[in-house]
Amino acid sequence: MSTLLSIAGVSKHFGGFTALSNVNLDVAQGERLGLIGPNGSGKTTLINCVSGALKNDAGSITFKNENLNGLAPHQRTRRGIARSFQIPRPFHSMTPVENLAVPLEYVTYRGVAHKHDIKGEAEAILRDMGLGDKMHAACAGLSQVELRKLELARAMAARPALLISDEAMAGLSHAEVDEVLAILFKLSGTGITIIMIEHIMHAIMRFSERVVCLDAGELIAEGVPTDIVKNPDVQRAYLGA
Repeated sequence: MSTLLSIAGVSKHFGGFTALSNVNLDVAQGERLGLIGPNGSGKTTLINCVSGALKNDAGSITFKNENLNGLAPHQRTRRGIARSFQIPRPFHSMTPVENLAVPLEYVTYRGVAHKHDIKGEAEAILRDMGLGDKMHAACAGLSQVELRKLELARAMAARPALLISDEAMAGLSHAEVDEVLAILFKLSGTGITIIMIEHIMHAIMRFSERVVCLDAGELIAEGVPTDIVKNPDVQRAYLGA
C-alpha cells in the first residue's frame, strides 16, 4: 500500500518541556492504525501537529505527497484530514442536520458554484452513523454515545481521506463501544484511512491492523496488536517498572 501520511523527525517543545522528540511514522493508504500511550505521552500533541492545531518545531508532515508545514487547520481539512474530538462540542442550539451543514457548506462545497442538496447529504451521513431518528432533534437532548456519533458524522461531512478518531469511546459502556467500533469498521471498509487514539485496549486490539505506542514524546514500539501488548517497553510505560 502507498503511504498517505508521513511524519518525519517531528518534535514539539513547550518552553523547556519536550512534548514530542523526533517522531517518525508512516501511515499507509487504507490502514487502520491504533495510537496508544499513557496520559501525557504526546498522542494529542502529535495529532494536533498533524491537523494543524499546533505547529511542529522540527521535522515535516507530508500528506498525499504534499508538505503540510505552514498550512492552517482548515487548509489541511480541505486536503482530506478530519478529526473527531474526545469531548464533543456541537452547536447545541442546532439540530444534527444543521451541525453537519456547516462543514458541508464551508469545507466540502466551498467555492462550488452549482447547487447541492446539503440537507439530503447531511441526513444520509447521519443515517450511516445510526442517528437517523435523531437528525432533527435538539443536540442538547442527545445521549453521550449519540454525541460521539455526531462528532464522527461532522468529521465525515468533510469527506476525509484520513480520519483521526480521538478517544471516541471514552466513558462509553461495552455495548456502546461496540456501536462506535462498528461505525469505524464501516468507514474503513469504504477506503478511509483511520488513526484511532484510544485507552480502551480491547477496542484497539479489535480495530487496529498496526499499533504504535508513544511514551514521553517518543515512539517506543510499533507492531501488530498481539505483539504490542506483550512488549516490555509498552508494559513499563503503562504499568511502571
